[in-house]
Amino acid sequence: MIFSKISLVVATIAILILIFVSSCREKIAPAETHVASWEKPRVPDWHKNATIYEVNLRHYTKENTFKSFEAHIPRLKEMGIDILWFMPINPVSLKNRKGELGSPYSIGDYYKTNPDYGTMEEFKSMVKSIHDAGMYIIIDWVPNHTGWDNPWITEHPEWYTQDKDGNIIDPIDYNTGKSWGWTDVADLNFDNAEMRIGMIDALKFWINETGIDGFRMDVAHGVPVDFWSQCADSLYKIKPIYMLSEGEVPAIVNNGTFISDYGWEMHHTLNEIAAYQGASRIKGANVVQGNVKEGEKQIHKKTALDIDSVLAKKTSQYQKGYQMQFTSNHDENSWADTEFARMGEGHKAFAVLTATFNGFPLVYSGQESAMDKKLEFFKKDEIPWGDYKYAPFYKTLFDLKHRNKALWNGEHGGPLVKVKTGNDENIYAFTREKDGDKVLIIINLSSKEQKGIINGVAGNYTDAFSTAQKDWKDGDEVVLKAWEFMIYSNK
Repeated sequence: MIFSKISLVVATIAILILIFVSSCREKIAPAETHVASWEKPRVPDWHKNATIYEVNLRHYTKENTFKSFEAHIPRLKEMGIDILWFMPINPVSLKNRKGELGSPYSIGDYYKTNPDYGTMEEFKSMVKSIHDAGMYIIIDWVPNHTGWDNPWITEHPEWYTQDKDGNIIDPIDYNTGKSWGWTDVADLNFDNAEMRIGMIDALKFWINETGIDGFRMDVAHGVPVDFWSQCADSLYKIKPIYMLSEGEVPAIVNNGTFISDYGWEMHHTLNEIAAYQGASRIKGANVVQGNVKEGEKQIHKKTALDIDSVLAKKTSQYQKGYQMQFTSNHDENSWADTEFARMGEGHKAFAVLTATFNGFPLVYSGQESAMDKKLEFFKKDEIPWGDYKYAPFYKTLFDLKHRNKALWNGEHGGPLVKVKTGNDENIYAFTREKDGDKVLIIINLSSKEQKGIINGVAGNYTDAFSTAQKDWKDGDEVVLKAWEFMIYSNK
């Protein structure tokens, strides 16, 4: 009897120890990359026809605060913006800081707001104002690295990548094995299971405590794919959220962890089309084997036909989701120059294209005011707002997108069907159709007047900008001035 009682006690203790060990392991072990019991991804309906706007708060107003930004919410809503993406709102590290204010991507603390922008309560107030306006907010998150005075550096040095001597290092370019040159940040080690849990806990904090609607993940392409599955398993359980990846990695969209990523290859192709068209008008420029040679600089020939090649490639790579299309963003503006410098007189034609073809459109801070200025990255540089001269242009595009299902995002919209014009190297024409809604888009992607013949689109349409009616018939000729565009809708 005594032995039986002792055996029972020993067994009970063993079970308790097993439970304790198992619970500890559960806290530090990466989640498996299986599909959880809930439907994945658990995403909101509002992303289906959404537009997105990037807020560079540091440069947005004279005060550059959450409170001062609230005054802009009504006009952005009126312009047709649905999602406001804020560049990092966390404190910026002081140690190894670059420039006067440092990079907003050098995170000093994942759980705090940048005191220059305001308090946590002021951030929550702004979130409420955005939601009250019928809009949504996602914040920029930096999972790949932190600033050098982030608390994790001293509290958990093992969470960082270290060299053979045990020194924490800045991020390494996985293509070259050398430093990216991001010396103001320390590289996080995703082989460390505890760090992964710490990162996920920080992400959950912002959803639970502030009510934000998702994240734009910086350098998502530099983080292991299995972490994103682990991360999604945790975040999508809280509530439906919107996830945008900065990279262009089909695996993390196809596995359901991200709804969207960047259309980087398409963006660079559009820049190259514009560069070729600009160079081809330079006096004395010579075309050599399909290329334009301008002094020592050789610009490869790119035309409207190259867009089809990129679209075909993406169709083969992506099984779900859709890409963010753009003519500018904070990286392009500060480092590659403005859309005016890169795309010249064709900048509006490319904006129409990115707003109407596969994917969903981004507007960067200041584009609605035709901002032809490179914004400083490491110091204050206020946006010259003027009279928001392009706001009506974007409003027309986005109002049409909202009401015409053909232009909705990804599988929620209509497939792009090319319209042959007999001049497809210069004229990019296509239709999209969904549930009886249809659009016809015709764009001259060249710096000269172009003519073409339109077939296969017969019907009555309304011009999106002039509201004039047009009855298209097979064989109709179209004549477009340099960079001219036409947008027709059947509703």
